[in-house]
Amino acid sequence: MQLIQENPDLSAYLAADETIDHHHPVVREVSARLAVDVQDSYEYARAAFEYVRDRITHSQDADDPRVTWRASDVLEQGTGICYAKAHALAALLRAEDIPTALCYQYLGVVHGLVAVRFQGAWHRQDPRGNKPGVDARFSLAGECLAFTPDPSSNEMDLPVLYAAPHPTVLRALRDAPDRSHLWRTLPAVLP
Repeated sequence: MQLIQENPDLSAYLAADETIDHHHPVVREVSARLAVDVQDSYEYARAAFEYVRDRITHSQDADDPRVTWRASDVLEQGTGICYAKAHALAALLRAEDIPTALCYQYLGVVHGLVAVRFQGAWHRQDPRGNKPGVDARFSLAGECLAFTPDPSSNEMDLPVLYAAPHPTVLRALRDAPDRSHLWRTLPAVLP
C-alpha cells in the first residue's frame, strides 16, 4: 500500500498541538528517561514504541473506564485505547525530532496506528498492546501490526498519514464520559 502524506510539509509531522503535546513536562520527562540508554534515533523509537505498547494499558484489555486522548494524560494516567496510545507514541517520537504521522485501519471500526519516518520512507507501527492473538512489534523491515485487515469483511488499511488526529476520532474521544460510552460511539468510518 502506498502511504499518502495529508500534508506535504514534513515539519507538520513534528508539530505539537493540544493532543500531541510533546512539550508538556510529562512527555519530556518520559522521553528524557527513554533517551538515556539508547545510541540513536532508531533505538529511541523502538524504546518509545515498547514503552507505550507495554507500559500503557489498553483500557479495554484492562477494563479501565477512563478515556484519555491528550498524549500527556495518556502517559500520566497509564491507559488509553488505540487512538490515545498512538497519540502518546507520536508525542514521544516528536519530542526527539522523529517525524510521526497518525494513520488508521478500518476493522469494523476505525483502529489507530502511527507511522514513523526513517530511511526516507514511512513505516507503520501499532502500539495498541499485545495480548493473546496480538503480537505487534516495532519494525522497519516489514509491518508487524496488531491486526491484518480481512478484505472479505470489507476491512482495509487507510493510506492517509495525518499530522494531527482525525477530527472524527478526536471528537469521539473528547465526547466520551467513559469507555463504555466511547465503545458505543467509536467511528465506523472517517469522512
